[in-house]
Amino acid sequence: MNRVLRFYRSTIGKKVVMAVSGVIGIAFLIVHALGNLLAFRGPEALNAYSQFLKSTGELLWVVRVVLIVSVVLHVIAAYQLTMQNRAARPVAYGRREPQVSTFASRTMRWGGVLLLLFIVVHILHFTTGIIRPTGLFSAGDVYGNIVGSFRIWWVVLFYVIAMFALGAHLYHGAWSSVRTMGVAQPSDNPLHRRVALIIALFLWLGFTAVPIGVLLGLIS
Repeated sequence: MNRVLRFYRSTIGKKVVMAVSGVIGIAFLIVHALGNLLAFRGPEALNAYSQFLKSTGELLWVVRVVLIVSVVLHVIAAYQLTMQNRAARPVAYGRREPQVSTFASRTMRWGGVLLLLFIVVHILHFTTGIIRPTGLFSAGDVYGNIVGSFRIWWVVLFYVIAMFALGAHLYHGAWSSVRTMGVAQPSDNPLHRRVALIIALFLWLGFTAVPIGVLLGLIS
């Protein structure tokens, strides 16, 4: 146990925790996006998928617990790494001009904060029904909840902005996590960066398509 704690307290240990928890999150998001896209097939397909997930019982709760633990560890490790970086350089650069960093890497922290807020709102919106933009919510009618909510323009706008942040966050996080875990080999044009771009674009498109589809009347 002491060895594990010593490893976690190191910078590389925290980065490994962020990488592993991030990969778990990406796997979940891919499955979640594929499930959401069933909305284009109509209410029967999406609601049947929702009922199937609920029918798994204990397995669904195991997945939820793993996801919650992953998110908590990811956030804690990110915060601690940020504090360590600030402590290492208490005086900020007088003028900072990024040379090789990307927009995604430079916005990881703020994008992460937005995504954390989005996760909370999303759960309260579509899982528990505490947030009800339309005033109505049915636990057994996921399709109806989606269509009703995404007919409201500001709800769609919030989700689109959050999904843009998700795409940028995933692009940098996906390829850097592979590098952190030592899987990637040094290269001027690494394959894992191209794969990360494909994953980020797929998830951005997959999660954005449904609210935009409802707003445009393609899903009704």
